[in-house]
Amino acid sequence: RCEGFRGVSQSLGHHIANDAIRDWVFDKNEVEFETGPYDVNVVGDYNIGGDAWATRILLEEVGLRVVGNWSGDATLAEVERAPKAKLNLIHCYRSMNYICRHMEEKYGIPWMEYNFFGPSQIETSLREIAKHFGPEIVDKTEAVITKYRPLVDAVVDKYRPRLEGKTVMLYVGGLRPRHVITAYEDLGMRIVGTGYEFAHNDDYQRTGHYVNKGTLIYDDVTGYELEKFIEGIRPDLVGSGIKEKYPVQKMGIPFRQMHSWDYSGPYHGYDGFAIFARDMDLAINNPVWDLY
Repeated sequence: RCEGFRGVSQSLGHHIANDAIRDWVFDKNEVEFETGPYDVNVVGDYNIGGDAWATRILLEEVGLRVVGNWSGDATLAEVERAPKAKLNLIHCYRSMNYICRHMEEKYGIPWMEYNFFGPSQIETSLREIAKHFGPEIVDKTEAVITKYRPLVDAVVDKYRPRLEGKTVMLYVGGLRPRHVITAYEDLGMRIVGTGYEFAHNDDYQRTGHYVNKGTLIYDDVTGYELEKFIEGIRPDLVGSGIKEKYPVQKMGIPFRQMHSWDYSGPYHGYDGFAIFARDMDLAINNPVWDLY
């Protein structure tokens, strides 16, 4: 039913996939499942480098129960019982906001976006989620944030002096052109350009909340245009996909694949932030760049 990333902006493919779940999975089987007051679905996390597992661990640590994580690392049973959750937490808004809106209208399940890239957004997101569930989860959330603060401080103390002031350009799909911005900023880095291959107007409205004034934002640029932007700005790091990796490195500029984490990860959560910081340091401060 889903012909890959169909449509000019992949959006038709997303619609077909969401509609297939609505029409062919929900309410088709009798689901015997004992619900709880703190049940949540994680929607639109595709488990890049284990990100979905890192998210599940963190949510369960603050007292919630993840009853479904889809479509990354999902089972059919998890998708079938999704309408029984108390809250949908959506990661990739662009691809799965349709099914979240359907579940809100039909089953009365509210939804909210979250961002677990970097400690600033982890804390903000956890507190917003906890607010939905009340004092018990709020207290547990604050305890978890406090527990991980020494880890965050250690990562920042180690890597921020090595990365402070470094500039970054991003060109990725999905949510990453905005969601990873504050993770870089937590390390003292600065985003000078970001953009999407397949974005809608509301994606750019959301991006405006993350970027600083003067940041170059681009939409569906050609390979030639992106290379010209990179040549003109000469950032310290470019984060994009496999197509862009080798031309950028041949320009003498460090590169990280931000579609697949260059086969590293996870980047979600507190442990993921430590891996993210290490990977950015390895890319930028590799002595090979001194040979250019």
